[in-house]
Amino acid sequence: MKWFATATRDDDARKAAEVPAGSRIYAVGDIHGCLDLLRELHEVITDDAVRHAGKRLMLVYLGDYVDRGGQSFEVIDALVHEPLPSFEIVHLKGNHEDLMLRFIEHGEYGETWLFNGGGATLTSYGLDGFGHFGAGADLPTLRRELENALPASHWAFLGGLSLTHREGDYLFVHAGLRPGVPLDQQTEKDLVWIREPFLGADEDFGCVVVHGHTPSFAPVVRPNRVCIDTHAYASGTLTCLVLEGAKRTFLHT
Repeated sequence: MKWFATATRDDDARKAAEVPAGSRIYAVGDIHGCLDLLRELHEVITDDAVRHAGKRLMLVYLGDYVDRGGQSFEVIDALVHEPLPSFEIVHLKGNHEDLMLRFIEHGEYGETWLFNGGGATLTSYGLDGFGHFGAGADLPTLRRELENALPASHWAFLGGLSLTHREGDYLFVHAGLRPGVPLDQQTEKDLVWIREPFLGADEDFGCVVVHGHTPSFAPVVRPNRVCIDTHAYASGTLTCLVLEGAKRTFLHT
C-alpha cells in the first residue's frame, strides 16, 4: 500500500522554528535510485548556494537512496565519490537501506525487500542473471552475490548512516517520531519506519520534524513536521527543503 498526504501550509509554524544564525540548511527527500534527478537537484542546490556565499552550508539526505528506481548503485556511488563541495553533509538511514542491510547481514526479510523494489537494486549491482526476484527466488544465492558485489566504499556508506540530525529547532529523520516518547528514547525502528500515529499527531515534539518516507506529490507542511518525499521515482520530482533563519523555501527538479 502507498501512503499519500495533502500538502498544506502553516505560517505560524514557519515563524516559530529557526536554524542557527549564519547557516543555510538543505534537506533532500527520498531518491530511490533516480540518479538523473539527484544530479539535476545537485545543480539546482549548487546554483542556489552560490547566491548565498558566506553562509555555513549543510546538506542532509533523508534516506531511501536505493530500490524502485533503476540506478541504486549509481546513486550511492555518486553520494560517496561526488559530494557537493563546501557543504557539511549528513546521510540518514531510510527503511529501504534497513531492509537491504537486514537481508545482506542476517538473511532477513528477503521477499519483503524484493517486493518493495529490491529487485531494481540487485539489477543495478549487476545481479540480473538470477531470473525471478519475487516469491520463490533463490534468496541465499542472491544474498551471497549481493554481499560480494558491494564495493568497500558502499559498505562504509551504508554502515555509516545516521538516524537523526538536529539543526536549531529542526530535527531531520527518515520516517518520524513516536508521539509521547522523549527524543532520546525513540527507537531505530520508529525513526526509519513509522507512519501512524506520527502522521496524525498534532503534539509539539519540541522541534519541527523534517522527514520523508510517506510519499505525496507535493511537500506536506504541518505545524510540527515537514515531509519532502515527493515520490521521485514515479513523479519525476525530487524535492529539497531549504532553511535559513526562520524562512523555508523549496527547490525541485
